Amino acid sequence: MAAPTRKTRVIAGVAPDRIPFGALMESQQPAILKGVASDWPLVHAGRKSAATAMAYLRSFDGGKQVTAYTGKPEIKGRFFYNDDASAMNFESGREPLAAILSRIEAHLDDPNAPSFYIGSTDLDIYLPGLRAENDLVLNNPMFEANPPTVSIWLGNRTTASAHYDMSNNIACNMVGHRRFTLFPPEQVHNLYPGPLEPTPGGQVVSMVDFSAPDLDRYPRFAAALAAGEVAELEPGDILFYPALWWHHVEALDSFNAMINYWWNTSPAFMDTPQNTLLHALLSLRDRPDPEKRAWRELFDYYIFGPAEHAAEHLPEAARGNLAPLDEMKARRLRATLLNRLNR
Repeated sequence: MAAPTRKTRVIAGVAPDRIPFGALMESQQPAILKGVASDWPLVHAGRKSAATAMAYLRSFDGGKQVTAYTGKPEIKGRFFYNDDASAMNFESGREPLAAILSRIEAHLDDPNAPSFYIGSTDLDIYLPGLRAENDLVLNNPMFEANPPTVSIWLGNRTTASAHYDMSNNIACNMVGHRRFTLFPPEQVHNLYPGPLEPTPGGQVVSMVDFSAPDLDRYPRFAAALAAGEVAELEPGDILFYPALWWHHVEALDSFNAMINYWWNTSPAFMDTPQNTLLHALLSLRDRPDPEKRAWRELFDYYIFGPAEHAAEHLPEAARGNLAPLDEMKARRLRATLLNRLNR
């Protein structure tokens, strides 16, 4: 396994009701908060045995079918593409949570087990009541305007290839051990992102096999390793990392469970920048280089510089879309864009 030598910083002694959310967001750096969730009942169940943890989870099963991913033993837990990236190397389908837990349980002692994975499953919908007993104390005002999405992740020994999410994340390791390999956003150039679609789990993933990186084919990956860091999580540890950080996630035991919290601090009426990226492929990428350089200056002026800069010299009544957005202005701007795209 290729891994950076730098370890993610560890903050010990944090009380569960004193998580420094503001300081974490200000730092914009990953951090392990050691043992913050160690008293959660799911953690206690997992410490007894994998079977005890699964029995505890079954007690909250709402009876709804979940999306489950299954791979043959040959993939060794790496949910990815086939050899020519024309399809996935696993199958997906809807089935009851209890059924997939039973399949995992049947292979707990199997060194050549198939790979089983349930990802990003809404906790309150699929396991109602679990959060009442296993939950972070969200005592920061930013969560009032931006309530997090809370999900559970379950499976055996699996690997989620390096990818980024568009939200800030706190990953709470409940059962088993996990290893996160983390890279700042600027390392996108060295991580060799795969196709925009289809993707194994909804987000673009690195094409590099971290277990055996081919540095002849992906030579810049060595620079990514030099800039990355590793977070080793025990049951009860929680990991914060900011939006758009790349993360490669390995679940290391025969049964693993994680609960995560995703949130943004931008207004809900704002569109996702991923749509902007797709539109830029349509409108900018293949233009002549001199035009692209000019457009880069325009984007720096209007978008990536200080938000108020482009309009500060204009009378207030003349600022139009350059003025701060609100929900109504966002709706009008979206309608204008749709009209232009549909011309």
